[in-house]
Amino acid sequence: MHKFNLNRDWRQYIKLNLLILSVLFFFACKKQHIEKPALIPMPQKLEWNGEVFKMTDSSACFVQRIVPRIAEVPFHQQEAYRLHITADSVILEATTAKGLYWGQQTIKQIKQTINGKKVLQGCEIIDWPAFSVRGFMQDVGRNYQSIQMLKEQIDVLSAYKMNTFHLHLTDNPGWRLESKIYSQLKNPETMSRWPGKYYSQEQFVELSNYCARKNITLIPEFDVPGHSQAFREAFELESMSDPSVRTILLGLIDELCSFLPPEQMPFIHIGTDEVWHAYEKPDPQLLSDLIDRIQSHGREVIVWRPGIEIQRDTVSITQLWSSNGHPKPGHRFLDSRLNYLNHLDPLAGVAQLYFERIGGAAHGDSIRLGGILCCWNDNKVNDEYDIIKQNPVYPGILTYAETSWTGQENEFGETYLAKLPEKGSELFNKFSAFEDRMIQHRDKYFTRKPFPYVKQTNIEWKILGPIANDSDVDAKFPVENTLQENYQIDTTNYTWQGPFYGGTIHLTHFFGYPSNFPKEEGTYYAYTKIWSPKEQTAGAWIGFHDWSRSGGRRGGPFPKEGEWHNTQPKVWLNGKLVDAPKWNNPGVASSTEEIPFSDENYFFRKPSSIHLNKGWNEVLLKIPVKKDTWKRMFTFIPVQIENENVKEVPGLKYNSEINFKN
Repeated sequence: MHKFNLNRDWRQYIKLNLLILSVLFFFACKKQHIEKPALIPMPQKLEWNGEVFKMTDSSACFVQRIVPRIAEVPFHQQEAYRLHITADSVILEATTAKGLYWGQQTIKQIKQTINGKKVLQGCEIIDWPAFSVRGFMQDVGRNYQSIQMLKEQIDVLSAYKMNTFHLHLTDNPGWRLESKIYSQLKNPETMSRWPGKYYSQEQFVELSNYCARKNITLIPEFDVPGHSQAFREAFELESMSDPSVRTILLGLIDELCSFLPPEQMPFIHIGTDEVWHAYEKPDPQLLSDLIDRIQSHGREVIVWRPGIEIQRDTVSITQLWSSNGHPKPGHRFLDSRLNYLNHLDPLAGVAQLYFERIGGAAHGDSIRLGGILCCWNDNKVNDEYDIIKQNPVYPGILTYAETSWTGQENEFGETYLAKLPEKGSELFNKFSAFEDRMIQHRDKYFTRKPFPYVKQTNIEWKILGPIANDSDVDAKFPVENTLQENYQIDTTNYTWQGPFYGGTIHLTHFFGYPSNFPKEEGTYYAYTKIWSPKEQTAGAWIGFHDWSRSGGRRGGPFPKEGEWHNTQPKVWLNGKLVDAPKWNNPGVASSTEEIPFSDENYFFRKPSSIHLNKGWNEVLLKIPVKKDTWKRMFTFIPVQIENENVKEVPGLKYNSEINFKN
């Protein structure tokens, strides 16, 4: 008979359980290690080696060093880095301190917490930017933003390897930088918005120093001679051709350049765009003199294009701002033609930014410097932070960070600026993978910041139309009664097309990019099915012919109570109409720049409430289009709000196959 030995058997029991726990821990770690960190921007060369560096291991080695050159880097060595992570060491190398800094941002994204322990996934990275200028612009001339708010955006830029912050300091509503030689520029009575709000010289230097610590170059802009109402008010000038303008502006340039050395503030932007009125036209010599003065201070000059043609200008860097803007022969340029956040909705806008080919090339060169993403918050806002809430700023920055760092290799021109590539294609899969990475960043890093984006590449639509409606947006068609494969209406045959993919679909793009349908008047219908794992009430982003936050409400007037849009669209879910929102400002006219937005766009108002049955649910949209309908688009996507942040409704599936009725 076995004699029980308490001490021996207890020890064996403990050893056995420790062994079991060790095995479970091993498999738990192994399972978690499979999910690699989501990196934005994606490094140029990345290989995971399966090892894990434990950050709490005191015997491990962490090395950062400057090296003369990194092999395999074809250009922009000054911002490149090499990162090697194994179980024993982390070695970060770069040719400059800036390169080391970008590598550190990558390490922050690689860092994970597994079973309470901070670890780094083993990898080999060789990385460099496609473009030397990867920028973001805010217009504080029209709407003042506090230093604290600007620093928040700078922090995000820095975390994603964006290296330029363009500050549009002056515009018609206000001159926002203090001058001590011309103190009247800060007088409240000269400002039509945010009166008395400006940056002191000390604040400007502080902001520039903050940028410098984050390896970001601050570009200040005095936008002249157009956009100069506040300037003219301050000096009681009737025209920018007044002889005193030259003396004043040269003095302001001298003062600005005295704040910081050329090494820290190498660029001065002088605007020159949209000189549309006689009182804005300057003396023909003015802008040439400004360029000469800026150069005398050891700085480079940036101007908008289209803009005034400047006499004797052989040195300016041109920033392209519209499709009519083309690089000036022989001049370096920055591309801002396709990326105005104030015109973009979050869903189609992110796709447009992703498929924008900056400068029309895969990477920069001596002429193509890069691009600057722009947030032109033209309309007056109630609260400064509405600029972030009412524009897709943070999804836009992450998308632009990806494409301006990695470059867009494919030569597809404007093909995918208004529609996604064919599902299953390499381009579609790459965008879908980027979307997944961005959603992981949304949930990890933006829990307390507005980040209006949810996964949309899994949503598909069938679309029929446009059905001729004789300019009657209220006209009803048989589609509303029964779903058939095709319809014969007034001798014309209409059939369903698609599938089309996305939470937002452009029927015809407002800037004329290649889209899904010709620009015709008529009524469209769109159909999809949503499978829900349970009966539930959910939120939904629903919108039609979305509004720009620029130049008033383009395409207005704004809808009246009970309307989704002035074109009378409708939404049916399982055959029941979904009510339009109760608007804060119904019926507002189009040109209403001084009435702030509050709930106009789907992504910053409370989501509509929808009831989903367990199983499949049918969605039918009616989308009339008038001749003057500017944005021809629709949005429908279920969402949920968690702690004021938008997320996907879990468990939903989508399909656009229609069960036609006989």
